[in-house]
Amino acid sequence: MSRLVLFHGSNIDFDRVDLAESRDKRDFGRGFYMTTLREQAVRWAQNMYVRHSGPGRFVYEFELNIFPDLRMKRFDGLSAEWLDMVKRNRVNGGIQHDYDVICGPVANDDTMRTIALFVSGIYSEEIALKQLAFFKPNDQVSIHTVKALEYLRMVSKDNGE
Repeated sequence: MSRLVLFHGSNIDFDRVDLAESRDKRDFGRGFYMTTLREQAVRWAQNMYVRHSGPGRFVYEFELNIFPDLRMKRFDGLSAEWLDMVKRNRVNGGIQHDYDVICGPVANDDTMRTIALFVSGIYSEEIALKQLAFFKPNDQVSIHTVKALEYLRMVSKDNGE
């Protein structure tokens, strides 16, 4: 068993993760999203607060225990397979895979123009990947099943300062 230390940034104060509260049409589908980078979670909390207001800015630290029975997918970088996954989940919504946990790059505000042009058919997969190669991707780890939530433990919560 290995363990991942993960961070989640939000404008919502919560004590437990509820997958029913997840937003749709995300990179890897409806799920709970975290990152291995605390600074990225702080930015997420700030962005969510600016966009949606709320009770404050919150940065959560979690530990995810990785057991062999978890169905995991890891994207080590921007690839055709990653691009197809993002496209399917953003266009179709829901969860377009059967993984419990997915780790990989973020299609963030810096990359969304390229993703949108690919989804609309203006960019081919080859052109989109060439455009995306110029961006330094952040990372994300998403949980999609109740089974995976059983292996996730909240360690702390603060205001991201």
